Amino acid sequence: MQKGNRLAVLVGTEDFPQLGTGEFSVLGISDFDWNEMLSPWPAEKIFKKGDDFAGRADEMLAWILSQEELTGSWEEIIIAGYSLAGLFALYACTKTDRFTGCASVSGSLWFPGFAEYMKDHPVHARKVYLSLGDREKDTKNPVMKEVKNNTLIIRDLVAAYTDVFFEMNPGGHFNDPALRMKKALEHF
Repeated sequence: MQKGNRLAVLVGTEDFPQLGTGEFSVLGISDFDWNEMLSPWPAEKIFKKGDDFAGRADEMLAWILSQEELTGSWEEIIIAGYSLAGLFALYACTKTDRFTGCASVSGSLWFPGFAEYMKDHPVHARKVYLSLGDREKDTKNPVMKEVKNNTLIIRDLVAAYTDVFFEMNPGGHFNDPALRMKKALEHF
């Protein structure tokens, strides 16, 4: 069912059924291996029991862009994701101008090399929303510990040429993800 003339592409939505997306029609993208399909390039795992990152985000983006729902004449198309899906959403907006807005909610902007990548690869979206939990940086993991620093670097890079809103939320990475996603969509 189409609502208005705005589409929200929600990556990894299986955990967010109660979002209440208001005036957006929704294309939910789920049922895939996050480390494999959302990482922009291959990277080693950051947890002992985790998996390496396969770097197949370009394939995922091509698949999303081929979906019939995106062929309409939408006034706005927002891409949004939480955690690694938030990293993917921002990366996707460096590869295409199909998305007018981007929400990286508690985005995994700690991903190795991503802040450096953003220096030479501008986002094509007109509006970007970034958020973090105020305790996300408080981790023993040396890679993930950089999430706040990298997010602020990326915020400043993107703010030089497009509209950026940055928000700190209370708590760590896993506090209120559905509420954080809902807040992000309210900015568009």
